[in-house]
Amino acid sequence: MTEHEADAETVSTPRLSLRRPVHDDVGAMLAVHRDPRTCAHNPSDRLRTEAEAERLFHRWDDQWERFGIGYLVLREHDSATVLGFCGVKSLLLKDRAVLNLFYRLAPSVWGRGLASEAARAVVIWARLRVPGPPIIARVRPANTASQHVARRAGLRRAAHLDGPGPDGLDWLYATDWPD
Repeated sequence: MTEHEADAETVSTPRLSLRRPVHDDVGAMLAVHRDPRTCAHNPSDRLRTEAEAERLFHRWDDQWERFGIGYLVLREHDSATVLGFCGVKSLLLKDRAVLNLFYRLAPSVWGRGLASEAARAVVIWARLRVPGPPIIARVRPANTASQHVARRAGLRRAAHLDGPGPDGLDWLYATDWPD
């Protein structure tokens, strides 16, 4: 990778270290997903209890076990503080296997370009790990910050794929999907 280092379960960028979640990350998962600002556009993702965070961790861990790829814990180099999460999960869209790009960072680090840096690195990493399926991002029309991150990660608007999601209309951004 050019300015990034990666292996099966870690990714490194100039400012960030990303790694596969471990059970000790449940508290950070709860903290980030409990904040109403982080889930403002996706209220169904909001967590309220540690038990919900435990279940989320097990879903993420299952994704890793089944597909060898998944969501990553995001921190700055030489820091133990979890800033958020970024990664991909395997799913079907219109009967086609895709990798869904996900990024959710703590509001305290918004506006620093970390989501874009992480998302770009994750797209490169995912293409190396699982070549073939398009990478998509489902974004709410009002979530302009998330739209910018998707574009900076190399995805382009794919309006022909738009459709309903769990929290309303999803706009789709994709790589390698024919028009």
